[in-house]
Amino acid sequence: MPRPAELADRLADLDARYRRRRRPRVDSPQGPHIVVDGRTYLTFASNDYLGLASDARLIDALADGARRFGAGSGSSHLLTGHLAAHDRFERHFADFVGREAALLFSSGYQANTGVVGALVGRGDTVFSDRLAHASLIDGCRLSGAEHVRFRHNDLDGLESRLAAHPGGARLIAVDAVYSMDGDLAPLADLLALAERYDAWLYVDDAHGFGVLGDGGRGSLAAAGLDSPNLVQLATFGKAAGLAGAAVAATATVIDWLVNSARTAIFTTACPPSLAHALTVMLDVVGQADERRADLEARIVQLREGAAARGLTLLPSRTAIQPFPCGDDAVALAAAARLRERGIWVPAIRPPTVPVGSARLRVSLSAAHSAADVEALLDGLS
Repeated sequence: MPRPAELADRLADLDARYRRRRRPRVDSPQGPHIVVDGRTYLTFASNDYLGLASDARLIDALADGARRFGAGSGSSHLLTGHLAAHDRFERHFADFVGREAALLFSSGYQANTGVVGALVGRGDTVFSDRLAHASLIDGCRLSGAEHVRFRHNDLDGLESRLAAHPGGARLIAVDAVYSMDGDLAPLADLLALAERYDAWLYVDDAHGFGVLGDGGRGSLAAAGLDSPNLVQLATFGKAAGLAGAAVAATATVIDWLVNSARTAIFTTACPPSLAHALTVMLDVVGQADERRADLEARIVQLREGAAARGLTLLPSRTAIQPFPCGDDAVALAAAARLRERGIWVPAIRPPTVPVGSARLRVSLSAAHSAADVEALLDGLS
């Protein structure tokens, strides 16, 4: 274990390599404009894709849930913490995404680390995309299964690895929308491979739920996919504007997770007020077609405006629009120059992205106006 002085040296090394991270303190609710250290910024840093984080309907639902069900759940789901609000949300969410059953988690990280380890273990194999989210990678490592990584969206590479590992249970773990590049997983082809090789396909749809598919039902709905081999995760701290996550699958899979997913078993259930608000959120998201259309308009505006100005964007059709910088120092300097103009765009550096691929990560929201996007384009120019 490193001593305190060694930790200080390590922090100094992060400084020297432009990789030390600090948390900005925000003194305002989430929205297109935030207040940091007394200054107001136009922000493109939030994953609040539909602009619901400060929506009055969700705020009222949280307050109403606290009045009806109390401030806390008191214990784990398997003791007496599984309140009617939790149960009602799980049933509504399963219906919303068209699956047999669902299980509520306090966060997407908890879900990913719990589900993978519940479905595969020693003697099994888990295959993950190299750009999968850190929580998925941690779930693969903690599961005890052999962990095999394949090149990003490389179906041939994945199939060769599936063929080379015929024994035990197998699970393929992917993001539906990759959080740093904004590109999409080839879900239909991945499911075909999973069914061919009798593997689970676990899809983290953190950045697709609420935005993609009919009524915002997510990436699997957008691709028209359903299968007993599918296990899907949706998180609710992004387009849904709240917090928490849920996994949907067959009733048998969910029953198994209730009995074996350690991050669901050995934790106090999330506040019932959140579960109550999440049930309201499903109706709000399902009826948010106008917001989704506004978000799509901002995506098109940014991409067309960037092309007209000769600015380079990574190929993305989603709200995540990365501007590659390459060098860590360049990305930090660009973010600092934008902040001087009152625009907050985060600089993303290793280890979040591979070495040499630092970028500015623009996150668009339905709450952004056309004038907001023009201001960003002017700043980037």
